[in-house]
Amino acid sequence: MFEKLEDVIARFDHLNQRLSDPAIYDNQKELREINTEKSSIKEIVETYKTYKKLISDIEGSKEILKNENDEEIRSMAKEELAELEKNLSKTEDQLKILLLPRDPLDDRGVMIEIRAGAGGSEASIFVSEVYRMYQNYINKLGFKSEVVSLSESDEGLKEVIFSITGDKVYSIFKYESGVHRVQRVPKTETQGRVHTSTITVAVMPEVDDIEFELNMNDVRIDVYRSGGSGGQSVNTTDSAVRVTHIPTGIVVANQDQKSQIKNKEKALKILKNRIYDKMVTEQNAKETAERRAMIGTGDRSERIRTYNFPQGRLTDHRIGLTLYSLDRIMEGDLTNVTEALIAYNQAELLKGPQNPS
Repeated sequence: MFEKLEDVIARFDHLNQRLSDPAIYDNQKELREINTEKSSIKEIVETYKTYKKLISDIEGSKEILKNENDEEIRSMAKEELAELEKNLSKTEDQLKILLLPRDPLDDRGVMIEIRAGAGGSEASIFVSEVYRMYQNYINKLGFKSEVVSLSESDEGLKEVIFSITGDKVYSIFKYESGVHRVQRVPKTETQGRVHTSTITVAVMPEVDDIEFELNMNDVRIDVYRSGGSGGQSVNTTDSAVRVTHIPTGIVVANQDQKSQIKNKEKALKILKNRIYDKMVTEQNAKETAERRAMIGTGDRSERIRTYNFPQGRLTDHRIGLTLYSLDRIMEGDLTNVTEALIAYNQAELLKGPQNPS
């Protein structure tokens, strides 16, 4: 492990040297790659420096115990040594986790799509509630969010697509992809029976123009009349836009804005992220054996979580997590859920490669 850590330190120093060269600023792609790599290993470097200082301090405390006769000083040195050794053990565990194989997408922002599934109006209501839950969580994390597309129903939301930007957003939200199931008594239920509804959540890593350029020759763009519940320009102008990526068959339609140009921009942004996400998913499928133990990389049709309102219970089926704090979770207190998913993933990786069954 320590040989690998020294290599990381050397790499960090090399990246700093590259950044000191004025010529690097003429190549924006390379500059971005260097800054991204430096940011990804900075925590390892700082933690390893802390580890080495602890080693030095421990040696100092042992030297005092070896040569000092004053009992009061020896007692202080023993207490300090015990605390230093405790911190050393924690820091070593932290280094092991930091040296685990990183998901190269973890530093990205994301685009999240939430759609109503089975359950009619109850599913649409739950889309609205989960969207609100995520927005509250985003605010607590200090991230920024922007609505890309939104489709309303009489009761809630049929679909909402939004982006999130911030530090290591994908590393936190990537575990949310899948089917979310809600169990509760609908307002319209007169006999108090619990109904089950579902929504789907898809989390896609953001992609930039430098890394992936959409070939517009592969895209068909159609315009049509906006449909909806009235409002200026609705049903009066061809402002709605539908874009189709011919090679993959991916279709995106957008009519949120009165401007055809803005609808086109939003539709193309969604299309680009869906295509990139498809590429990432296909690449992950080729690494099934390596990723078998991991979560957040499975089929999006998989039921991942149940929100049981009568019992105030949230269950994440992938890791067997059950929390009886659903009211706080729905207000955006997702920290315990996210941390449990990350910890489980790290624990599985620490076990080493898993043999496929």
